[in-house]
Amino acid sequence: MSELRQLGEVLWEVPAAARADMRVPARVFADAELLATIERDASLEQLENVATLPGIVGAALAMPDVHQGYGFPVGGVAATALPDGVVSPGGVGYDINCGVRLLALPTTEAELGKRREALVHEISRSVPAGAGKTKGRARRGRELDEVLLNGPRDFARDEDLERTESRGRLPGADPDAVSERARERGAGQLGTMGSGNHFVELQRVERIFDEATADAYGLARDQVTVLIHSGSRGLGHQVCTDYVKRMDSAMRRYGIELPDRQLACAPADSPEGRSYLEAMAAAANFAWANRQAIADGVRSAVARVLGQGTADGTRQVYDVAHNVAKVEQYDGQELLVHRKGATRAFPAGSSEIPAAYRDVGQPVFIPGSMGTSSFVLAGEPGALELAFGSTCHGAGRRLSRTAARKEIHGADLRRQLEERGIVVRSPSNKGLAEEAPFAYKDVERVVEIVERAGLSRRVAQLTPIGVVKG
Repeated sequence: MSELRQLGEVLWEVPAAARADMRVPARVFADAELLATIERDASLEQLENVATLPGIVGAALAMPDVHQGYGFPVGGVAATALPDGVVSPGGVGYDINCGVRLLALPTTEAELGKRREALVHEISRSVPAGAGKTKGRARRGRELDEVLLNGPRDFARDEDLERTESRGRLPGADPDAVSERARERGAGQLGTMGSGNHFVELQRVERIFDEATADAYGLARDQVTVLIHSGSRGLGHQVCTDYVKRMDSAMRRYGIELPDRQLACAPADSPEGRSYLEAMAAAANFAWANRQAIADGVRSAVARVLGQGTADGTRQVYDVAHNVAKVEQYDGQELLVHRKGATRAFPAGSSEIPAAYRDVGQPVFIPGSMGTSSFVLAGEPGALELAFGSTCHGAGRRLSRTAARKEIHGADLRRQLEERGIVVRSPSNKGLAEEAPFAYKDVERVVEIVERAGLSRRVAQLTPIGVVKG
């Protein structure tokens, strides 16, 4: 790890001159205390490696929730210039379009009252959780092709699509670029949560920081919300697996040498690069359809417990990806922006933001952990100026899953959470222990740093009252 120099209050840099193979600087948003935590793993070394990618521009960037990942660190942002720059599957990750969706119920926690446990239970019945879980009739053939091409457009409410990043559909998707193995893995997984850090969390709005923006988003203090965190399941994982292998074999042909084979890449306009982008877009569309199906399952649970009127009034605030590569324009230049564990955070005025939010900025959702707060943020101009329109995506892991399991047993964690009034539904005590709150960084510090950096601002704080996990 090369030595960092401080550029600003919460911005640090390894200059490009630190290594002969770096094409741009490596920069990280953090304060001194959080930086000390980040330096305990290999994430900043990985960030320097990202700075060696052909065609990378500006800087390789790390958000304050950064931690070590596959090739790219989780919490990383990298933009490559088109048409000559590369695309790297590791810069998107194995869970393509893992993201978050926030639903707002027309009820308060006080009005929910003792029905909270019943609602969490019904959500757990409506949204299958756990590794490999499937739901209902599998979508195959033309039905699956339709999802890969168009995401949730054939079954979503129009108001949900309007409040989804890219209206739930990346252009350029090609089902033929998705392998048969990937299609088989994902065929029955629409509407399923998965495992790991995926969840559906019942929350209350604890605090409002920005009244005007919260009002635009339809959020009020003590309101009940549901935060959904899931992605493209086995289909997206297999797409990444397929193309990492394919690009690893192709790099020599393009004269690409990298310090880490996990950064396997190819020129974006090469046959390998185009095929990956087509398959990635298809997997991203699948993920948006998955979160839409989960949201529909949540509304069904709301209807059974609170009545159809409450379900009909359950609004989608927004849905945003945090593992994706997208073509975007910056200063008249077309760039391919890789965001892996980083969230798009466009400021007020952007044509990419739904009209209802255009005066206040794009909503961003930052999950904490089962026992801590989550935050609603809004994009700020600094995100465009400093980070290719990006901000953080969560608290970021502090301990590995193995280390977390050594610290606590899942049954003990379940008991601790329920003693604090948090209803827990999870099919796996092992999986629950892996996601213990102490395994993550302090989400409030992470959010404070992106606010101080000018990437996004706090709008509301959400606290958990029930959680369903895989």
